[in-house]
Amino acid sequence: MASLTNNFETLFGSTLTSKTGTVTTSTALSGKIVGVYFSAHWCGPCRGFTPTLAKSYNDIKKSGRNFEIIFVSSDRDEDAFKEYHGEMPWLALPFSERARKEELSKKFKVQGIPTFVILDENGDTITKEGRAAISSDPQGADFPWKPPTLEESLGDEFIKNDGTVVTRASLAGKKLALYFSAHWCGP
Repeated sequence: MASLTNNFETLFGSTLTSKTGTVTTSTALSGKIVGVYFSAHWCGPCRGFTPTLAKSYNDIKKSGRNFEIIFVSSDRDEDAFKEYHGEMPWLALPFSERARKEELSKKFKVQGIPTFVILDENGDTITKEGRAAISSDPQGADFPWKPPTLEESLGDEFIKNDGTVVTRASLAGKKLALYFSAHWCGP
């Protein structure tokens, strides 16, 4: 268990901010799927998405699933952070942890906000497309929104240009290249 705790502590530090003060990261996140919510008070799309995320979070928690969210603020000052976090039912990276916020943004390649990354119980990335997952499945029927494997995405059969069918099983051990094209595409 110590290694799992260390993964989350490495990401978020030893403490997080709750509504009532400070909580230890290991206690708050142990055994949970963790959403990392990059957002800011000044961001219109963020303020539009936050209520949707809050409803989903509450519904998922009520259903008994182990889920927690960490708000990682891009606010310009601590007062804006506190006001915005006050609207959220989850934990936050302390505002003073600006260097850690930058490390997290870099690690998860955050290009803009809002961004919602979902991590498994070990702190490994499930998906960086958490916003789309919540938007398309707000009740969490597919929680924790693991993307399909390559095998699941490809299916079990392929059709050759002569119309014959080749099974995925018959390709075992072979290198497989995927070629994306369209007849209307000149290049």
